[in-house]
Amino acid sequence: MSARIIDGKVLAAELRAAVAAEARRLAAGQGLQPGLAVVLVGDNAASRSYVASKSRAVLEAGMRSFDHRLAADTSERELIALIQKLNADAAVHGILVQMPLPPPIDAARVIASVDPAKDVDGFHPLNAGRLACGLPGLVPCTPMGCIKLAKTVHASLAGLDALVLGRSNIVGKPLFQLLLAENATVTVAHSRSRDLPALCRRADLLCAAIGRPEMVRGDWIKPGATVIDVGINRVAGGAQKSRLIGDVCFAEAVDVAGAITPVPGGVGPMTIACLLVNTLRAACAQAGLPQPAV
Repeated sequence: MSARIIDGKVLAAELRAAVAAEARRLAAGQGLQPGLAVVLVGDNAASRSYVASKSRAVLEAGMRSFDHRLAADTSERELIALIQKLNADAAVHGILVQMPLPPPIDAARVIASVDPAKDVDGFHPLNAGRLACGLPGLVPCTPMGCIKLAKTVHASLAGLDALVLGRSNIVGKPLFQLLLAENATVTVAHSRSRDLPALCRRADLLCAAIGRPEMVRGDWIKPGATVIDVGINRVAGGAQKSRLIGDVCFAEAVDVAGAITPVPGGVGPMTIACLLVNTLRAACAQAGLPQPAV
């Protein structure tokens, strides 16, 4: 069999269009324009590229973008002082601090300094706790995107045997909580798990987020399973060029899975689209308005 390719670019474009329509409705009916502040510390090339993509998407959705580019030698105190100013700015509904941060800045302290109501990354301990308790709140964008992608294949995730490969605070743990909320039966596997191939072969829905290029082989996958590949690994290519590959060996998996996300063009575009969703939701919540249907 040849798997259905889950086109994240197309699905993200649809979601971004829906967010833009909601943003226009807010502007016309409430005079409210959602605003996102993105803070970049240092001059990491990959981070610059990510920030540019996010800022462009924000503007295209009809939202306000507040970009703050700080020098690599910015102190933790100076960074937190900026975040506190953004917390107090009514025009800013969402705050995103681009990771990684240069040493010696403590990322945990920086994340904790963001107002949880403006934490569009969903990383604040309060939002993580609300997610774990099944309470409403802002959830991390990549796990949200994974759920949306899986739902384009399965009308309901209830009862599916789901495996999350990876236990990071950014993807693995929140994705586990979101799948539980969808009534899936969820296993979390990691570097200390025994017999990873056997665990993978049980999964109707396999979500790989481990950061190891092509670790998941085709014979690890249950025939007909849905595979969501979160990995983004840059490896050497031909003619001194590099290329992006996932945590799943796509060439092998595509002949076994029922549906699979490609890398690039799968989870990545949905992550940015879900950032717009969170910014919109944060703006509505801060204004005391009903949550948008996106």
